[in-house]
Amino acid sequence: VMIANFMLINTLITLLVAVMLDSLKNALTREENAAIELKKKREELMAIFAASPDPLLVYDSLGNVQYLNDAFTATFGWILNEVKGRKISFIPEGQQKISDKDCLTGPDKIKDTAVRFETKRQTKDGKVLDVSLSAAPIKGNKGEKIGIVANIKDITKSKKIAIQLQQSQKMESIGTLAGGIAHDFNNILFPIVGYTEMLLEDIPEDSPFRESLNQIYTSALRARSLVKQILSFSRQESSELILMKMQPIVKESLKLIRSTIPTTIDIKLDINPDCGVIKADPTQIHQIVMNLATNAYHAMEEIGGELKVSLKEVELGEYDIITPDMAPGIYACLTVADTGKGMDKTLTDKIFDPFFTTKEKGKGTGMGLSVVHGIVTAMGGAIQVYSEPGEGTQFHVYLPVEKSLFEEQVTTSKAQIQGGIEQILLVDDEQAILKMEKRMLERLGYQVTSRTSSLEALEAFRASPDRFDLVITDMAMPNMSGDGLSVELTKIRPGISILLCTGFSENMSDKRAASLGIKGFLFKPIVMKDLAQKIREVLE
Repeated sequence: VMIANFMLINTLITLLVAVMLDSLKNALTREENAAIELKKKREELMAIFAASPDPLLVYDSLGNVQYLNDAFTATFGWILNEVKGRKISFIPEGQQKISDKDCLTGPDKIKDTAVRFETKRQTKDGKVLDVSLSAAPIKGNKGEKIGIVANIKDITKSKKIAIQLQQSQKMESIGTLAGGIAHDFNNILFPIVGYTEMLLEDIPEDSPFRESLNQIYTSALRARSLVKQILSFSRQESSELILMKMQPIVKESLKLIRSTIPTTIDIKLDINPDCGVIKADPTQIHQIVMNLATNAYHAMEEIGGELKVSLKEVELGEYDIITPDMAPGIYACLTVADTGKGMDKTLTDKIFDPFFTTKEKGKGTGMGLSVVHGIVTAMGGAIQVYSEPGEGTQFHVYLPVEKSLFEEQVTTSKAQIQGGIEQILLVDDEQAILKMEKRMLERLGYQVTSRTSSLEALEAFRASPDRFDLVITDMAMPNMSGDGLSVELTKIRPGISILLCTGFSENMSDKRAASLGIKGFLFKPIVMKDLAQKIREVLE
């Protein structure tokens, strides 16, 4: 019995040990599999981190760096070995409150859920970037928050593009508004220009009213030019170079500046009336003067001073030219000088770079001088700057003079105004313009039939299509626009000459006009010389 009991106990112990060993083996196997699985998941997670194109950063609960990927190193400059286990200082001045509020580290600051916000972060070399920061908590086995993983995407370029898009949309809106204003304003100016021209022709040379009429006429033409400048700015058109003198534009620009700057800044002019003619876009010359004068004003804004603007002719020889692209010859030299705080060489080397500015936020974009530089260079000129700290700044703009071409143009402009005897159908919905234009055409010898409605004009043309040699129509009219009328007229009589007048139209191109039978454009307000010349061009 004892032997039997011993054998039974021994067997039971053996079975128990075998079961325990098997359980231990299974447990070890499970642990090994779990460790392998954990290692595999860790490697997968690290691969995902490494492959991410966005900078990734892992903190512990105290804000010490545990991991960062290659994209973080490429964007911000730090490598893992130099920051692991410690805090990284890359929050710029003024952004701390945003970070503390919206996330980030410390056991009592980690959010329960993911957060996302835009802020700024600083690179190792001090460059500040706009970033989109997404952060989520890392939780332990018991659900406790043990750290944070943060995705820090650099959005500096996309924000700049967004700002440019907003600016583009704003300029487009301004262009639409300016177009409507220009149309109405030109309709107001047209009768003023036309009637003044006819009065100047009618009154004797020694009339006491001639000087007053000349002033009215000159002012109306300046107003017409101003509308054209507004349209050019708002549409950002390619520039139209004409032969012109700079003196009137310089003086007009400084009148505008004078009304916006304090009286502590004295403006002095030294404009040589004999300075020659340049080939330029008047709008761009206006832009040059305004940009340089505004910069000078900002340099003296706090303490006041003197803004001196001069214009004179200079001759640059072979050894005087400033850039290799300049040719020796006569140049108009515009100088804008201030007595402000001045600049050192480090600043003067950078002032023509796009977006570089020393002005505080809200006072400049850093584009002004780069635009000026581009305009001057495109015209075959050059711009120089001289400045010393505490000694003020001088900008010298050199633009080539075109004397011989100007003399030829002056001779051409004195040509006799040519009229004719042809039959003209005149269409405009503005009664004042229609009456004035009809008188102007009859003065030139033409026989004129006028209508204030496109539909009435179409009926008159349909009744006797061979009667008219030319149709002059306004573009913007009720019921049927000028281009719509042109289509109907060419259906009745293909080849009829049509001249389109408009205060503003950005949808009409030469190609489209030709397809509608339109032979020429005239932009209101129209002077008699231009009207007479364009009519002969279209008819002949």
